[in-house]
Amino acid sequence: MTDNKKITKFQAWLLASRPKTLPAAAAPVIVGCAVAFAEHGFRFWPALAALFGALLLQIGANLANDVFDFEKGADQHGRLGPLRVTQAGLLSPKEVKFGMWVIFSLAALCGIYMTLVSSWIILLIGLLAIIAAIAYTGGPFPYGYKGFGEIFVFLFFGVAAVGGTYYAQTVSFSQLALLSSAPVGLLIVGILVVNNVRDYESDKAANKKTLAVRFGLHWAQQELVSVIILAYLIVFLLSISDLASPWLLLTWLSFPMVFSITSSVLNQRGKILNKTLAKTGLLTLVFSLLYAGGLILSVYLPVS
Repeated sequence: MTDNKKITKFQAWLLASRPKTLPAAAAPVIVGCAVAFAEHGFRFWPALAALFGALLLQIGANLANDVFDFEKGADQHGRLGPLRVTQAGLLSPKEVKFGMWVIFSLAALCGIYMTLVSSWIILLIGLLAIIAAIAYTGGPFPYGYKGFGEIFVFLFFGVAAVGGTYYAQTVSFSQLALLSSAPVGLLIVGILVVNNVRDYESDKAANKKTLAVRFGLHWAQQELVSVIILAYLIVFLLSISDLASPWLLLTWLSFPMVFSITSSVLNQRGKILNKTLAKTGLLTLVFSLLYAGGLILSVYLPVS
């Protein structure tokens, strides 16, 4: 039982921001920047704005989930995941909503800068990302409660994040950027799947119809294995294509991390999956860094 009296306001806001989720937000930006570099379009300031924007969007989404899950009764006292500050009474719903809008406003400023140096497409992507972050658990159609979480996570953490980062620097779209968004998007979907497996019982009780609840735990376990395998398969196919370089196979150095993650999800239940969730986030970051390294090496050490 957490002693709320020992937690300061600053600590409460830090808990609400859930800093352990931020590496997953940075991963697609890293990949988008690396593609831009490989195609001779990297620009530092738009890249930095994309990184800050992605981190702020993730924090805003965390705050939105914290308060809207509380208001919908999805956070019960038997919650297995990290402490939710609204449920714990550390911050009021009004405070969390105010903080959410402040964070999204800062993210919008990053988007405005990227729009000024590229085009209105970035502004559109940013607005849709904010709407998606709120609508995951809030609004009249909380799609996270309807089983659409995986689709939207893939679109916004994969396609939009990688493609938007690339576009902000190059003011163009690229086949390699689009294809590179798929594996990182799939791994971030994997993070959501681990989360849904952990919360299966509480989500079911709260009538939160994630795909795990709709199709069962066994299906969700196989979903995790499938998205991870597909991510690595896409990298392999890219490495032997004319679009990229064999250097992308460096990404496979992260593959040993997969075994403990899948073993845990297939065989364990309860709070221990919090560690598995963190490992899946770390896998996504390491995978993305190695992918980016492969793209950068393909510029300096091309393989014929």
